[in-house]
Amino acid sequence: MPARLVLALGLGILLAGCAATLPVDTTPNAGEIFEPADKSESIDYLDPAALALFEAPADPVYRLGAGDQLTVEVWGRPEVSGSHVVGPDGQISLPLTGPIRIAEVTREEAAGQIHQALSDYYLRPSVVLRIDQYTANRVTVLGRVQNPGTIQFDEQPTLLEALAKAGSLPVIDKEATLTRAAIFRGREQVAWVDLRQLLNRVNPAYNIRLQPGDLVYIPDSSDTMVYIMGAVHRPGAYRLTPDMALLDVLAQAGGPTEDANPNRIMLYRPEQQARSATPLEGLVLGQRRLNFSLEEGDVIYVERRGIAQAGYVMRQLLPGLSFMAFGLAASGGN
Repeated sequence: MPARLVLALGLGILLAGCAATLPVDTTPNAGEIFEPADKSESIDYLDPAALALFEAPADPVYRLGAGDQLTVEVWGRPEVSGSHVVGPDGQISLPLTGPIRIAEVTREEAAGQIHQALSDYYLRPSVVLRIDQYTANRVTVLGRVQNPGTIQFDEQPTLLEALAKAGSLPVIDKEATLTRAAIFRGREQVAWVDLRQLLNRVNPAYNIRLQPGDLVYIPDSSDTMVYIMGAVHRPGAYRLTPDMALLDVLAQAGGPTEDANPNRIMLYRPEQQARSATPLEGLVLGQRRLNFSLEEGDVIYVERRGIAQAGYVMRQLLPGLSFMAFGLAASGGN
């Protein structure tokens, strides 16, 4: 069956899984033994040295991004002057020139690109670019805060600034304390920060600078979480529920993306290393014996096509992790 068709069928099954959980058959096949790990109370917090590597470098100048509102003024050329909003693709469109990509560059660099594009039509055009509204420095804070959602900053915020702007913590339980935060960066990176070091001991090394687009998740102190990353529509942290299985969290994450590798999915389980040959096609097409029960702290990684070692990607962020690899003997091409 073509890989694209398999993924299309799988997505439908995954979405259906939100309403009904497939039962989990724990009977192992010969040569495929899955040993559940004991639940671990420890979290792989990054130390100050690793946080320094993960921290987004402070950029002294503002770089344009999607949503920024701009005014382009070309002296003596009202036909190409006007207001623009940078699109999700990082482009604005001018008469004559068509789309011009200006995301992730400074205002001066963007004005230069517009000048160069207009030079094909006008002799030495004089271009002035004004930023009317800054929106690119956005981070999202979810979880145990009063005002969860996307927050806009004039400059790249620190973790503490993001927590402060998300609102003080609601009192859920006198015993509940804020101890940890997960920072998700794109589809490939997640870092746990020990907030006790930041809030109780006021250690500035833990107050790292965030990158535009980062997602900060503050779980409740009693929450048990699983994590899914890679080629899924909504990577992130999900609350572990009774009898949650691999297919359930894939469904909550919106299923695999079109560039997911249908032959390989990886599961990291703390303090255990094990292997089982399981292709993604078999899972999404309803082979219940592959739908393993999840444990607290599990990390699922759905590999993209063309990535030879998903484990390598995550080991760069959290050295020393062990992985349970599925799909090593899967049939079918990429």
